[in-house]
Amino acid sequence: MAVREQVYGFFIPSVTLIGIGAAKQIPEKIKALGGSKPLIVTDKGVVKVGICKQITDLLDAAGMKYHVYDETIPNPTDKNVHDGVEVYKKEGCDSLITLGGGSSHDCGKGIGLVVSNGGKIHDFEGVDKSSKPFMPYLAVNTTAGTASEMTRFCIITDLSRHVKMAIVDWRVTPHIAIDDPVLMVGMPPALTAATGMDALTHAVEAFVSTIANPMTDACAIEAIKLIFKYLRKAVANGQDMEAREGMCFAEYLAGMAFNNASLGHVHAMAHQLGGFYDLPHGECNAILLPHVESFNLIAKVEKFAAMAEIMGENITGMAPRDAAELCLKAIRQLSTDVGIPAGLVELGKRYGKEVKASDIPTMTGNAQKDACGLTNPRCPTDKDVAAIYTAAL
Repeated sequence: MAVREQVYGFFIPSVTLIGIGAAKQIPEKIKALGGSKPLIVTDKGVVKVGICKQITDLLDAAGMKYHVYDETIPNPTDKNVHDGVEVYKKEGCDSLITLGGGSSHDCGKGIGLVVSNGGKIHDFEGVDKSSKPFMPYLAVNTTAGTASEMTRFCIITDLSRHVKMAIVDWRVTPHIAIDDPVLMVGMPPALTAATGMDALTHAVEAFVSTIANPMTDACAIEAIKLIFKYLRKAVANGQDMEAREGMCFAEYLAGMAFNNASLGHVHAMAHQLGGFYDLPHGECNAILLPHVESFNLIAKVEKFAAMAEIMGENITGMAPRDAAELCLKAIRQLSTDVGIPAGLVELGKRYGKEVKASDIPTMTGNAQKDACGLTNPRCPTDKDVAAIYTAAL
């Protein structure tokens, strides 16, 4: 809690639907928002596996017009956004549906910002740079990790600078969020693991954030409990609907936590790996998480000790510092169990990328400018950040 004047905000969608069959309400909900022809922002993978058709079939049955923009790529770019803006205008759309994981939601939020406010997506980098209301916006989630379907965060890669722009704006918070575990059954184990570890990172960073409060702590604690209960099960058996629904609640709760307490240097550093090498965000977070939190530990020993117990570790009779170390051990074990690569070099090889130590100075400088680092519980120097990157290689 604050020891000086401090006002805490709490941002979430006006309506959220979570549970089996929630997606069936999409047509009536977009109409209730005032939309008559939404642009559906998604990616070709979601189209290929048939999830997009499930949604368009619902819209067809309701007699609703729509247009599908499926050019979103992982780590969506400024070009993605501006191309989508042109499609939105050309097709005469009046509302927005984002369908997928974090990439589709982020791309759609970027499109909405530019359509509503004009200018370029770069104009909105930072905090609350928009000035005009969003169009009717419904976000449909297909992964259990990013929580972008309910947050005020929008992360877009600037192709010219090779950095991820962190856009934090209360106006991009979706009006309605839908999390239907039926849409997540087809997620492969590796994606389930990566998005689940992304959710864990959200919860941990929010819990130790410098602007954490009792509401965000409550959300983070429950998210961590659910992730340690259900992520291994969801990775092991994607058809386990109890585990899938459990992860829906976990990632949403983690989203509630970080949407309001913000994040830390795990995300500030992971954004640079995405911008430089186009590596998957969730796996970057998972690899960096124990390294960054090892650095942060002395700033929040009691909270790390509390998390160890939440994660199922027996801390009875232990000194707080020793208990806190068990938190890091539990994170590493979960990461190993769900198949996350041991380091950034191995991750790069998995995706045909070369993660180079020579890039660390540039990534360090960019990470130090990232808005997510502002609420990290310990203030790292450039040398500290470089050392963390090196340790994570």
